[in-house]
Amino acid sequence: MDYQKAWDYQEQLFQEIVDRKFKNRKLPPEEQEKTQNYLLFCEHPHVYTLGKSGKREHLLVSEAGLKKLEATFYPINRGGDITYHGPGQLVGYPILDLDHFFPDIHKYLRFLEEVFIRVLADYGLKGERSPGETGVWFDVGTDKARKILALGVRASRWVTMHGWAFNVNTNMSYFEHIVPCGIHDKAVTSLEKELGHSVAMAEVEQKALDYFQEIFKVELI
Repeated sequence: MDYQKAWDYQEQLFQEIVDRKFKNRKLPPEEQEKTQNYLLFCEHPHVYTLGKSGKREHLLVSEAGLKKLEATFYPINRGGDITYHGPGQLVGYPILDLDHFFPDIHKYLRFLEEVFIRVLADYGLKGERSPGETGVWFDVGTDKARKILALGVRASRWVTMHGWAFNVNTNMSYFEHIVPCGIHDKAVTSLEKELGHSVAMAEVEQKALDYFQEIFKVELI
């Protein structure tokens, strides 16, 4: 799905939830409508996105270079720095009303990381958290440290949007044109690179969905 199209759809669902919560505040409990929660999975054409705290110079390619790469660039309203999305990468956008779960963004990020720590364990890989950094990593604290899951979220009135990027069969050469997540001294990797073979995207999607439901204690229809 085109990045802008996915972004617009997220914004629509996000605003519907925020508006519903605002209306509920003015209504007695018996007239309030429960807000909905969504989890969107997709892959994007080649695109670089820059979060609010990111630096434009972390994109290491010109407009002409972007065209040559057949990639687009978007400054967006999530947290975090610059990242890449593209084919072979599982992108997930949870649009959740955290009042149904817990009003704690840090806990929310840790839960998202846990989803993919468990996914990686199914493939015999040990994903880890890196102190002071979001996402899921390998070989934390060594000169071989590398990141496989990037997170960037936005929240307002405890409603979330944006989410994660998990490298499955991703073309890793596209990361050579950015400073990934603003981190200069650590590499990025993919499930394919770690295992030495490609993995069916549908298989990874199902594992992520199952663990998301287990960790967040929800059943998605």
